[in-house]
Amino acid sequence: MKVKKNKWKNFLRKIRFQYRVSVLNENTLEESWHVRLSRFSVFLYASFFILITFFILASIIIYTPLKYYLPGYGSSDDRLEIIGKSMQVDSLLSQMEMQSTYLEVLKGIITGDIEHDSVQISDTIPLKERAEIMLEKSKAEKEFVERYEAEEKYNLASLAYQEVEKVLVFFKPVKGVISASFNAQDKVYGISIVTAPREAVVSVLTGTVVYTSYSFTYGWVIHIQHEDNYISIYKHNTQLLKKPGDMVKAGEVIAFTGDEAEAKSGNHFSFELWKQGKPVNPEEVIIF
Repeated sequence: MKVKKNKWKNFLRKIRFQYRVSVLNENTLEESWHVRLSRFSVFLYASFFILITFFILASIIIYTPLKYYLPGYGSSDDRLEIIGKSMQVDSLLSQMEMQSTYLEVLKGIITGDIEHDSVQISDTIPLKERAEIMLEKSKAEKEFVERYEAEEKYNLASLAYQEVEKVLVFFKPVKGVISASFNAQDKVYGISIVTAPREAVVSVLTGTVVYTSYSFTYGWVIHIQHEDNYISIYKHNTQLLKKPGDMVKAGEVIAFTGDEAEAKSGNHFSFELWKQGKPVNPEEVIIF
């Protein structure tokens, strides 16, 4: 026991023993500066210096852009922001291509290389209206149909004829990337789409607005009744352009999606399609 106590006393004496550190003038050997240090004080100063250095480096990494260079740093918000920026870039590229095409056509008209009558409007709604006009029956066709119906009126073979189901062409409700798909088993009766801020929402078919409302869960909601008992539902809108009773055409803008803040909170645009009271998977009838 005495040996251990002596060793402990010697250890304490060594770490507390003061050393004099002096700086001498080489020419005159005069002492310019000195300091008294012990082993224990050197240990304390070194520990304090390391601790201060650690806190300074940690603050620089946390509160400066250097943190983005660390492996594994990031969140789902960053992914959504990247998707939104990429969609904006795609929109800008599409707009630039349209402007370039417009300028080329305009240049051709001015130089006389293109006749102005050969330029046609490429908007989808005028195209559909012109298609309806072109499909309208002429006078000769109407007379032929009336004559044929009169001849086949009492033909029993024509009674077994079944009308072919009408083919509907659906418009894509909004530009974006599908983030959640239709899943009736989990009671997910629609799809979620990540869009750019303030993206235009269009009607998938011609129809009538039958319902509009606002809730904290789904934001502005609009329901449209279409032919063949289809009902389309558009959720998480930030602004509606139609009210109940308004007639809308296929491809017509009816609302706008949310801004960047709503997108980061997870409130992405939602779309549902129902037929005769049953949910329909939008990806089966609409090309996204």
